[in-house]
Amino acid sequence: MTVSSVSSPDPLEAKKALGWWHTARFRTTAAQLDQVPAIHLPEVAFVGRSNAGKSTCINTLTQQRQLAFASKTPGRTQHINLFDLGPKDAPQAVLADLPGYGYAAVPRQDKLRWQRVMANYLMSRNNLSAIVLLCDSRLGLTELDEALLEMMRPRVEAGLRFLVLLTKADKLNRTEQTRALQITRLNAGGGQVHLFSALKKQGVADVALLLRDWLLEDAPLYAAQETEPPSGATGATGATGAAGTE
Repeated sequence: MTVSSVSSPDPLEAKKALGWWHTARFRTTAAQLDQVPAIHLPEVAFVGRSNAGKSTCINTLTQQRQLAFASKTPGRTQHINLFDLGPKDAPQAVLADLPGYGYAAVPRQDKLRWQRVMANYLMSRNNLSAIVLLCDSRLGLTELDEALLEMMRPRVEAGLRFLVLLTKADKLNRTEQTRALQITRLNAGGGQVHLFSALKKQGVADVALLLRDWLLEDAPLYAAQETEPPSGATGATGATGAAGTE
């Protein structure tokens, strides 16, 4: 089995996809769920443990050095940040950067609060089209990652797109990369798994193309909701009792 089980993307299509990601620009930030606006565009949420390389991944995909904020103290950035993708006058999708979780230095009560916030967000966000879970390739899926996978299983089985990115792949040799892919695929619950290295640009074009295609394919579904929101939708997520009020 080779390290990459997918063929290399067409160079022209990859260039177009990376150009599309480069359009990313800040939309809004929210400290709690009831501050997140309802948006009738497909949304991809990036989640992962602190230090998994989430901010670096987002900045690499968008080719913007400081689009996603990387705190000097991992786990301290506790906001949901949204970014528009596509033409400025007609956004086509949204990127959601969710707070990192699991960092030991963060007080337990803050950890629990943000775990609830993210759980509510991922389970109830109406326009959520895809989730990208980032894991350090040297560690694989941790207990917290597996708990998130289990929580998301009903939505994934219902059609939510799901991708696991094994970050910092340049830290592994070829044999270790292959093993990391094999193990993670067995535990990814049907989601796709890709190796990713911001330093070596490994997987960047593949991921840019895959996610762009996912989001643009789903765009018509959410555009149709703009004039007639889903029944029962309230506030930002369509869920009552936002966790941010705790």
